[in-house]
Amino acid sequence: MSYTDVSHDYFEKRGLNRHAGLFGLWALGVAAVVSGDFSGWNFGIGEAGWGGLLIATLLVVVMYFGMIFSIGEMASALPHTGGAYSFARSAMGPWGGFVTGFAETIEYVATTGVVVFFSASYADGITKELFNFTMPVWAWWIILYAILLAINIAGVKISFKFSEIVAVASLIVLAVFAVMAIFSGKFSVDNLFNIAPTDGNTEFLPFGFWAIVAAMPFAMWFFLGIEELPLAAEEAENPSRDIPKAGIRGLVTLCVTATLVLTLNPGITGADQLKESGEPLLDGFRAILPNSDVAALLAAFALIGLIASLQGIMFAYGRNIYSLSRAGYFPKVLSLTGTRKTPWTALLVGAVVGYAALLWAQYGGETAGAVVLNIAVWGAVLAYLLQMISYLLLKRKYPNLHRPYKSPVGNMGAIVAAALALLIFIGQALNEGYRSAIIAIAVVYALGLLGFALFGRKKLVLSPEEAAAIKGHS
Repeated sequence: MSYTDVSHDYFEKRGLNRHAGLFGLWALGVAAVVSGDFSGWNFGIGEAGWGGLLIATLLVVVMYFGMIFSIGEMASALPHTGGAYSFARSAMGPWGGFVTGFAETIEYVATTGVVVFFSASYADGITKELFNFTMPVWAWWIILYAILLAINIAGVKISFKFSEIVAVASLIVLAVFAVMAIFSGKFSVDNLFNIAPTDGNTEFLPFGFWAIVAAMPFAMWFFLGIEELPLAAEEAENPSRDIPKAGIRGLVTLCVTATLVLTLNPGITGADQLKESGEPLLDGFRAILPNSDVAALLAAFALIGLIASLQGIMFAYGRNIYSLSRAGYFPKVLSLTGTRKTPWTALLVGAVVGYAALLWAQYGGETAGAVVLNIAVWGAVLAYLLQMISYLLLKRKYPNLHRPYKSPVGNMGAIVAAALALLIFIGQALNEGYRSAIIAIAVVYALGLLGFALFGRKKLVLSPEEAAAIKGHS
């Protein structure tokens, strides 16, 4: 590894502004994830039935609590925008930092693509029912990326304010749906178990026990993204105190919404009817209100949830790419922030890559939403596993490191979270339905590592994360 000298104004051209308090960070975390209540999770029913998805969700909740506690401790001790990359850099050196940071890049860029895919499905369904107007999906994708790029590039104050508004609005929409579902008289427990079991299995687990593992990537969709909060460390007013608090409160909020959606949505429509739906919440509204125009109007509010996640996850990939670029792991041009102090080049390049991934999946004969979702989960669980390893190494390497917040479950929480992440990773590799996508993204990952080995490791910059890691901690 070697570090290059940079001009005196290098960091001035890559500056960020502090703005976010505890509420803003909570809203950013919830906004990033809440679209998982609107689309994506339901594919897990097709993998394992409702009972299998329920068990998968409970296991995933355990993983996320162990992880969020651990990440909160690391973020309080190492409050840098690099997030996962900076934790791994301090624990495992430059290679560990890049391997972890690049996995997170894949996670967030692909997740944004998935949310764009589902948002387009909702938007086209709404305009078709209300105005008999429809557009090709690729056109919807361009419009959605363009709108959210404009918001994220406009400035951190606008970005966080938008997150706060859409996060609260999304929770209101979910609350309205829950109340309507409960009092509609159409909920039935029998609807949860209307998938015919295969030979030797039950209606609760129609496809057997191993199917639970296959459903876990889709159960993750209720929570994937809440771990992004450390990426806002240099834009938070008090990151060491507020990031752990916001992460835990956000995760508790998402547990409540996941419980309502997982139970009520298929309980209204029937589990079998939702297993391949691109717009399950809209299907729920349709079942409650047969008048399609009214359902479409309500679904227009549901679209807010997906827009919320586009905002939150786009923020995440922008800061992830920015921090890796600022430190020289990615081309340095990707960390320029301009007069508005937002990483506009990173945001733009991430959008182009995400759009290309959607086109590849959609026109390669696959179901784009489920394929890119699995790519996102692949990057996520790899980043989770490496972050939990980083946590354990940091505890051993720097036992006296000042940690304003400490995980209540300590090393055991990190070990359990790492084991569950590894289980999901193995399950994805064994799932033939998505193997081609996983192989493709693994090749991209390997090429990224090769590029770093040949070029990136000789062009590192002494960014705050790098300086902290080299200096060490006492």
